[in-house]
Amino acid sequence: MRRVTRMLSSRLVVACVCLACACSRPAEPQGPTGVTVFERARLITGDGNTAIENSTFIVENTRFTRVGRRGEVEIPPGAARTDLTGKTVMPVMVDLHGHLGFQDVAAGTMSKETFTRENLIDHLERLAYHGVGGVVGVGDLVGRSDLHGGRTPWGDVPLRVRDEVVPDAALFRTAGPGIAWPGSGAQGHPSRMDVSYPVATVEEARAAVQDYVLMKPAFIKIWVDDRGGTKQTLTPPLYRAIVDEAHRHNVPVGVHNVTGANAKELMRAGVEGWLHVPVRGGEAVDAELVAIVKERIAQNNRPTIWMTPGLITAWMNTQGGSRPDWLEDPLLRATYSAQDIEEHWGSPLAKLTREEVARARRGFELDARNAMTLRAAGIRIVNGTDTGQTRFWIGYFSHLDLESLVAMGMTASDAIVAATRDSADAAGFNTGMIAPGRNGDFIVLDANPLENIANTRRIDKVYLRGHEVPRAAMAARWQARFTSR
Repeated sequence: MRRVTRMLSSRLVVACVCLACACSRPAEPQGPTGVTVFERARLITGDGNTAIENSTFIVENTRFTRVGRRGEVEIPPGAARTDLTGKTVMPVMVDLHGHLGFQDVAAGTMSKETFTRENLIDHLERLAYHGVGGVVGVGDLVGRSDLHGGRTPWGDVPLRVRDEVVPDAALFRTAGPGIAWPGSGAQGHPSRMDVSYPVATVEEARAAVQDYVLMKPAFIKIWVDDRGGTKQTLTPPLYRAIVDEAHRHNVPVGVHNVTGANAKELMRAGVEGWLHVPVRGGEAVDAELVAIVKERIAQNNRPTIWMTPGLITAWMNTQGGSRPDWLEDPLLRATYSAQDIEEHWGSPLAKLTREEVARARRGFELDARNAMTLRAAGIRIVNGTDTGQTRFWIGYFSHLDLESLVAMGMTASDAIVAATRDSADAAGFNTGMIAPGRNGDFIVLDANPLENIANTRRIDKVYLRGHEVPRAAMAARWQARFTSR
């Protein structure tokens, strides 16, 4: 009798496990070979070529294997088929400038205590919900040398999550804690302000890099910004030492800077990435900086240079004095509470005066011209949103970034390439294109973003690594938390 009971219990456990697995993600047709054929969508592949009308693309297990026009792609026997008639498909986006982990989105608070594996993964799921397949965390909370023989007690959550492929979540890479003059790194909430290595001498700068590279970061982030004359910042000898030491270890450098003078010195030093437009704050790009960029590329001296313009909030402010339609977007309201939306953007935008809006427009237009001038010189524009800070909506900001790129003067096609293929390549993710060998990551849209870039927000489904992301279940979970706030 006990044996029969044990057998029944075992079968019950197996049945429960199978049921749990079946409920963990929505049912999806899969052929016996693990191959799914997606047909009849308009297909934007992410390489800038003309969209393929009436397309066929095949995902086998986690990757694309064949892509082309319907009728011209060989279909493997036994493959499952999914009809996407009337839909537009594009690659997932990649964000090179995230500040994730610190924020409790439902509570609207930020702290070091919030930087847990569970919270970081929640943020990666929010990105996936919006069609973002990869992100680079910048200024992450990770234990580092204190440059005085000790170490900070912050653990290794970013390093552990980086080495995982979490189902239904964006891939994650880390740019580590960053390097800055003491107290002059990340600003905003106090939880982030002491995270970066504080360096004030060349010796400290080199020692910080030597410790930093052990993390194997996507790049080393540095801040060169005196915050309008209110703070000290890294001097040219300090940032040259950082760049030189990083390159000795074959690690790229990404910089947050403001002035043209620093941009020129950093460009000559070989910095690869810019988090924001390299020249801003009311200053215009000049012919000398353009010449330095062109010369560096011509000499094949670290010629792949990129920037995340990060003009999203500036573009949003140009719409002040009104109520932009994106404040009512169901995509946004699925992941953020009405209270949050009103507190951080609805009410502040409505209160902007005509003079403030005019000033915002002038600032945006100048920074946009600077970005486009440097793009013409050879700097690649990629997606980067500052997402994860309180007012910088996780995932949704990638869509507004696309709209700001088009407002800068890029075509819709160029903006999509920037946010997909070029961002993925800069970050080192095998995503961002619908092409054989790439991860089977894509967004199914209800409208064509080549006609109106805002249509990237009209998401029907998101697939990561060949599987549909359970977006409805995710939204229900988040809404249950913020409705009780």
